Amino acid sequence: MTVLYSNDLPDGVKFKDSVAIDTETLGLNIHRDRLCLVQLADKDGNCYMVQFDGNDYSAPNLKALLKDNSVQKIFHYGRFDVAVLKFNLGVMTKNLFCTKIASKLCRTYTDRHSLKVVVQELLNIELDKEKQSSDWSSEYLSEEQLKYAANDVLYLHKVRDKLVEKLERVNRLHFAEACFKFLPTQAELDLEGFEELNIFNHH
Repeated sequence: MTVLYSNDLPDGVKFKDSVAIDTETLGLNIHRDRLCLVQLADKDGNCYMVQFDGNDYSAPNLKALLKDNSVQKIFHYGRFDVAVLKFNLGVMTKNLFCTKIASKLCRTYTDRHSLKVVVQELLNIELDKEKQSSDWSSEYLSEEQLKYAANDVLYLHKVRDKLVEKLERVNRLHFAEACFKFLPTQAELDLEGFEELNIFNHH
């Protein structure tokens, strides 16, 4: 099931212990390119999308979910999404899992960590990324856009579970969890203009 809503989640939508989240924006410059769409999926394969018109980002139900520490939010490259959500909605997402960070810590036999590659390897599913660069600010999103957006979150629960197994096998789950806890701080640093600076570098 995939459902599209305007500017917020309705009151009746609830998630249990985890939710997969992704965002679509007008571009990759957070300060310039506005948030257009937020996709959320539960572990049962239901996808809920919130389309923003650019005028109303109050979204009290979505904000409450992002701040709910009892629900884990699963992202792929959460660094960008968390910063986008903070900049546009004004709230910091709590309780994070980033499948890209997890992949980099346990799939050290490769330097390919895109969602497409990770889903293909771990789940043997081929994602169509054709609509990755499209106009997400359009009032009416195409069926192809909605399918692309849904695919970015529908498999994240299973990917997380596979990556946790791999992380435990190489004894790096604690490293991943420490990185996830730092993600909100990294997002704040990015928003403050430090995105290109490695603050841990000696120079």
